[in-house]
Amino acid sequence: MSHTYIAAGYASDHVLADITPEDLQKLTHLNVAFGHVKNDEITIRHLKNTSCIQDIKAAHPHLTLLLSVGGWSAGGFSEAASTTHGREAMAASAVRALEELPFDGIDLDWEYPCYGEADIESRPEDKQNFTLLLKRMREALDQKGAQDGRHYLLTIAAGADQYYVDGTEMEQVQQYLDFVQLMTYDMRGGFQVLTGHHSNLFTPTGDLFRISVEASVRLFHQAGVPKEKMVIGAAFYSRVWNGVPDRNHGLHQIAESTGGYGPDFTTLAGEYIDHNGYVRYWDEEACAPYLFNGSRLISYDDEESIRHKCRFVQEQDLAGIMFWEYSCDRTGRLLHALHEGLKS
Repeated sequence: MSHTYIAAGYASDHVLADITPEDLQKLTHLNVAFGHVKNDEITIRHLKNTSCIQDIKAAHPHLTLLLSVGGWSAGGFSEAASTTHGREAMAASAVRALEELPFDGIDLDWEYPCYGEADIESRPEDKQNFTLLLKRMREALDQKGAQDGRHYLLTIAAGADQYYVDGTEMEQVQQYLDFVQLMTYDMRGGFQVLTGHHSNLFTPTGDLFRISVEASVRLFHQAGVPKEKMVIGAAFYSRVWNGVPDRNHGLHQIAESTGGYGPDFTTLAGEYIDHNGYVRYWDEEACAPYLFNGSRLISYDDEESIRHKCRFVQEQDLAGIMFWEYSCDRTGRLLHALHEGLKS
């Protein structure tokens, strides 16, 4: 019996016109980023490429199109979720978005309930309010689905580590969701001077930070999310540390900088991987590649690490893999590896 795994890509609104028909055929789901939350309502008025959304759906009717709402530093969620009126308004606006454009569902990317680090509003009650918001949205989408004779999807993008589980009621939340997209990237970097892998499959010996794809899946499973509802993440971009001591090829060292955003895969492939003094190393334990030139360490995903993630999805009976973000790989190599890996 063949199993169709989810191969989901995030694509920013401004790159929709660049997605090739061949690439669209390799995807099962396309997350269009991003809708915003303004005054308790989802708004898509700022989207520039709505005609592309129409065209993509017309040419690829079997591709599931999701409107992804939120993203890092996108606020409005805590306020909307905090009142019955706000939750009603948000649910009604979700239905309107599905009526305006040929979306098959909504993907909520609130980063993160109970946390204001991204300079957005947060409150302790977010934990319960998030559940209530998703419940109300599920009801509204089901009501519309009953009228239209179909099912509309509701998904979320979730932070990969313990903090996200602590700030939500995942056991309750999951029942309203079709699947949960675990953001198993940026797992190190933005807040850490310690070098490491930002999208690693397993936790290697000697790493102070224990998060990995495998650890994240375990965490969410223990929190009540069924494995068949979990989609893990792959990164089409890198994280880079500067001023790294030349020990252990730069891995697990205290750098002079935190791990900021590095080149995307297009640039890595053309100018960095075994080019310009950067040597590619493979961490056997973590199933992750990295580059080091003596003072800079770059962590990223490549075809090899993606193949390992595909195998992991199949072995663990997970739902599939998603990635951020389509335009970061103009070579097409990563999506090809993903497509082939989930097929085999």
